[in-house]
Amino acid sequence: MFGPSTPRQDAEYTAFVRSASGSLTRTAWLLTGDADLAAELVQESLVKTYLAWRRVRNGEATSYARRVLVNLNIDRWRRRPATPSEDLDRADVGNAEATVDDRDEVARMLATLPPQQRRVIVLRYYNDLSEADVADHLGISVGAVKSAASRGLATLRTQYAPIAGGGQ
Repeated sequence: MFGPSTPRQDAEYTAFVRSASGSLTRTAWLLTGDADLAAELVQESLVKTYLAWRRVRNGEATSYARRVLVNLNIDRWRRRPATPSEDLDRADVGNAEATVDDRDEVARMLATLPPQQRRVIVLRYYNDLSEADVADHLGISVGAVKSAASRGLATLRTQYAPIAGGGQ
């Protein structure tokens, strides 16, 4: 049998969903640049977390769900190769999240990064995970995390400089 089965486990899972949904949604949005796709990824990751609830260690549920979310996003990339900017082209401009200038600019800048660099930057700096935790989440070495973060940040810095300088 999968998922919570006792009222106590069900209550724990419900509390987890309430506390983790916002963070998972923001992470998914930064990874995809698309609010609808982010919501789908979050929903699917919560279902998979529910099915594994008995195996998820107390206190590690958010980390588990985040790992599932990142893996689902990786699978999405593998199924349909796309350039990162395609996701933003599909973004719903009427969505409140997409209309906030700073968030929109961050998403556009992140979209220029290759998928691996984007995942590393979001997990490392947005979710504030250690290099070891990012490596564990993505199934890569710590050195690969450091390299992807360095290259990604260098790219983002070159994009930020013209914006910060007022286009000069």
